Amino acid sequence: MNTEATLFLTGSEVASLLGLAECIDAVEEAFRLHAEGLSIPPGVLEALTGDGGFHIKAAGLRLAGGSYFAVKVNGNFPRNRERFGLPTIQGVVMLCDAERGRPLALMDSIELTALRTAAATGVAAKHLARPGSKVVTVCGCGIQGRAQLRAIAEVLQIKKVHAFDTDSARAESFAREMSDELGVDVEASRDLRRSFGESDVCVTCTPSRRPLLMREDVRPGTFVAAVGADNPLKQEIDPRLMTSGKIVVDILEQCAAIGDLHHALDAGAVTKSDVYAELGEVVAGRKPGRTSDEEIVIFDSTGTALQDVAAAAVVYEKALRVGGGVRLHLAG
Repeated sequence: MNTEATLFLTGSEVASLLGLAECIDAVEEAFRLHAEGLSIPPGVLEALTGDGGFHIKAAGLRLAGGSYFAVKVNGNFPRNRERFGLPTIQGVVMLCDAERGRPLALMDSIELTALRTAAATGVAAKHLARPGSKVVTVCGCGIQGRAQLRAIAEVLQIKKVHAFDTDSARAESFAREMSDELGVDVEASRDLRRSFGESDVCVTCTPSRRPLLMREDVRPGTFVAAVGADNPLKQEIDPRLMTSGKIVVDILEQCAAIGDLHHALDAGAVTKSDVYAELGEVVAGRKPGRTSDEEIVIFDSTGTALQDVAAAAVVYEKALRVGGGVRLHLAG
C-alpha cells in the first residue's frame, strides 16, 4: 500500500466501519483527553443562510494510533427532505496527520455526524443520568432521534420510550421501528408535556427556534440532553430550566455562542459561572457527575470537532486494517 495515499470513504463505508459502542468509547476518550489538555482545542465557524447554513468544525487529538487533526464542513438545511428529498445534514470530514499535516482520509460526514452526536449523549447519560433510569422521551423522530435512542439504550437499561414529533406519522414509524430493533416499549406520543413529566431521561433533537422543554415539564432527578441547538438561532430549552438544574456542556465557549446556554445567557437567567462543568471534566474525574437522585442535570450538546476527530480516527484505522476505501493521490 502506498502510505502517501489519501483514503476516500463513502457514507456506506463509514457506516460499516463505525459501530455505536466503539464510537461512544472513542468520544468518551476524546472528552477525557481534552480535559487533560491533550487536544488541539476545538473551533467552529458558522455561516447561516435563510433556510439553513454551514459550519466548519476542527480539532485534534493524540490517540493511541497516532496524532490526528480533523476538519468537518457540514451543510445543515432542516427543510431539505420536504423541499428536495435530500438529507438535512450533508458534508465531508478530512482527517489529517497532526504531526506532518498530510491528509489521511476524506469521508462522508452524514453517518459519522449522527453517530458521534448520539455518542456524546451516551457518554453524558452514563455519567449524569440516574443509574436506574427506565423511561425516556425522544422529541424529534428523524435520523438523529433514532441514533440518540440507540445511544441511551447502550448505556441505560431502559424499559419505556415516548416518541414525539410534529409529524405524527413520523413518530408512529419511529415507534414501530425502534420497538422492534431495541425490544422495548416505544409508543408515539401526542402529549409532549405529559411524556416529559413521566420520563427519567428527556432528549430533544429538533431544529426548533423556540423552547420545547419547559421548567414545569421536568420532574426531580431527570437527565436532559439538549441536542438540537447547534447554531445561534436554534433553541429547545426554557432558560428557566437552566436555573433549576446542574448545567454540563460539551464545550463552554461553544455552548455560550450557539447552544441553549447561549439563550439562557441572553435572557439573563444564568451566567457562565453557573455552568457546573464541561463533560470532559466529569469523564476525567475532575468533577463528580450526578451527586443526588433528585437533581436535574442538563447536558447542552452543540457537537464538537473532538467527537469528529475521534470517530474519524476509528473509521480510518479500521479501513486501513480491512483494506477499505479508495486510495487517491491528491498531490499527483
